[in-house]
Amino acid sequence: MIARRGVGTLVVCTTIVAVAPARAQQRETCRQIPLPSTHTNTLQVNGQTQVYIGGGVRIECPRSRITLRADSAEQYPDKYYMVGHVNYEEPRLKLTSDFLTYYPGEERVFASGNVNASLPNGSTLVGPIAEYKRAIPRTRPRAQMTAPARPTITVAQKDSAGRPLPPMTLVAQTVFMDGDSLLYGGGQVRLSRTEVLASGDSIFIDTGRETMRIMREPRVESRRADPFTLTGVVIDAYSRARKLERVISRGNATATNKDMTLRADTIDLRVTGDLLERAYAWGKTTRAHATSTTQNVVADSLFVLMPQQRVRVIRAYRQAFAEAKPDSVRFRAEAPDTTDWIRGDSIIAQFDTLPPRDTTKTPPMRQLFAGGGASSLYHIASNDTSIHRAALNYVAARRITIDFVESRVSTVTARDSVAGVYQDPVADSTARRPGPAQRQPAKPVVPSIVPIPPRRP
Repeated sequence: MIARRGVGTLVVCTTIVAVAPARAQQRETCRQIPLPSTHTNTLQVNGQTQVYIGGGVRIECPRSRITLRADSAEQYPDKYYMVGHVNYEEPRLKLTSDFLTYYPGEERVFASGNVNASLPNGSTLVGPIAEYKRAIPRTRPRAQMTAPARPTITVAQKDSAGRPLPPMTLVAQTVFMDGDSLLYGGGQVRLSRTEVLASGDSIFIDTGRETMRIMREPRVESRRADPFTLTGVVIDAYSRARKLERVISRGNATATNKDMTLRADTIDLRVTGDLLERAYAWGKTTRAHATSTTQNVVADSLFVLMPQQRVRVIRAYRQAFAEAKPDSVRFRAEAPDTTDWIRGDSIIAQFDTLPPRDTTKTPPMRQLFAGGGASSLYHIASNDTSIHRAALNYVAARRITIDFVESRVSTVTARDSVAGVYQDPVADSTARRPGPAQRQPAKPVVPSIVPIPPRRP
């Protein structure tokens, strides 16, 4: 089938050459270098000379510095068709294959069967088929290569000091290379680097600028001890000195690691030393939403500080809402979905900075702050230790700060326009009104005026 393709293209190529300027056909003059075992047969077909060469072939094109070697060849007015153990060499490309057609007038090479191409920088292409077009001044400023049928591209990499780094590997149904730095891949794309594994339906890579875009069900996974995964509609990645620094997912974005899951319209991850350092999330269609085994935070935008990929601070802005499961060791929750919650225009959650005993769990919360029309509802143990039902404490104020000790509510501080209610299951509970700035214990007593709690989102 491949051999018939090579001969079958003669009619098309002859038509192209017939209408092309004579100068285009004379861009390169190649010559055959006789070998001791070479034998030739020359025929005249429709007024054109065709030469059949066997017993080993060597063809040189001095101006382009191209050398062709093969077991046998067919020479036509517009092309050379090489067969068996083909070797193509020029200053910027070395290529081997089973079959190869070279068009001198077009500066084009079509190779098929066990194609293996390499560039001087060490990058390689391995696949069944490849078409290579040499650079032509004012017509094709950069050399181009197209490879269908799922080739494998290995891109050599070096650090800023010129030291070699582990290569990047790209596999796709079709790959197009424009020059030495631009790569386009389409159809079940899979990209492998030392620190990440990426997949999608299409990809664009600029190795010079160290940027990458993945589209149509893209997915990026880190490959370190504490992995993270990022998905979305479009994902852009940016590197420096061949180290991943930033990954942005746009459209229904989701980022996941062992500590939390982050969802939003847009998620922007910052990476240091192959580990997540910071995360930004925002959106209107899908509001920023961070969930973990113990907490749930929703807002228009979120910022997560996580040095060494351990959550330390979560900042939520605009219509922020946070909830968590109450500490029910000393009481029974009223319902399975019982939660403590806090809301405000902004929420700041700070987690313990001490090294955790169990590194597989999210660090315990140390303090929770809500500002701008803040309100909170939390469950605490009753004053009567014989009652295993939770007491409720609702507080509304301009600013609310909740401090935790060993993941339990320790104190609640409410400032400015404070109001609220404390409900204890004990029948004779008393109440009093807190002052404008009052630190409440875990079991506070607040006014009998009961505001209606805002609805949970």
